Amino acid sequence: MEYTIQKLGQLAGVSTRTLRYYDEIGILRPARINSSGYRIYGREEVDRLQQILFYRELGFSLEQIGSIVNDPSFDGTRALIEHRERLLERRQQLDALIANVDKTIAMKEGRFKMTDREKFEGFKKKLVEDNERKYGEEIREKYGVDTMNRSNAKVLNMTEEEHHELQRLEREMFSALQAGMEAGDPAGEAAQKAADLHKRWLTFFWDSYSPEAHAGLVEMYVADERFKAYYDNQGSGTAEFLRDAVLIYTGAKN
Repeated sequence: MEYTIQKLGQLAGVSTRTLRYYDEIGILRPARINSSGYRIYGREEVDRLQQILFYRELGFSLEQIGSIVNDPSFDGTRALIEHRERLLERRQQLDALIANVDKTIAMKEGRFKMTDREKFEGFKKKLVEDNERKYGEEIREKYGVDTMNRSNAKVLNMTEEEHHELQRLEREMFSALQAGMEAGDPAGEAAQKAADLHKRWLTFFWDSYSPEAHAGLVEMYVADERFKAYYDNQGSGTAEFLRDAVLIYTGAKN
């Protein structure tokens, strides 16, 4: 079956403007242009639009989606299997959070007593699963399967007090980083304080610390766009400044 751009937009729940933009950036071209100048889409294009919308739902940027679906080795069936796995992960995360909220409501109504650990189970599970989805493969490749598994176990066993301390350390680290960047010196007092706070923050995830691993991690922060984006969200260049500060802190750079 074939669709005009208007019919396809109605079918998929997207605007014709969006479909035209997808054509512009090369991620969804029409099968043909008819004699009246209308874009016409066939089964292949419908399937591709489904893939694009799946990736959008999973949080991929249009640039990332274009790289994936335009890759000559792109396998639509394999992609659907991966989509399903990620959706199941998301469902597990939501189920855990819903269960956590239900327990909290029951506790507030006096029907249930919740331990401090139970209050944070859903959040900790989501943190672990988000990290696994985004960075698990890279971290396992760089540091090994056992290291990642031990880190996950440590997070899941985190107490309420440890969770609050983790958040406090991260806030203080970013504040020190900002002061260090304003001073413009990664070897300065504020920058080195940020590097030390980053080390202390890492110990909540690592069962042992080494300067070499710390230095390697911050190099990854700069090399991997996802890590870089997380830190640069605090300000452009934050990831690189943290790397430079940590390399000095660990002795990897004089």
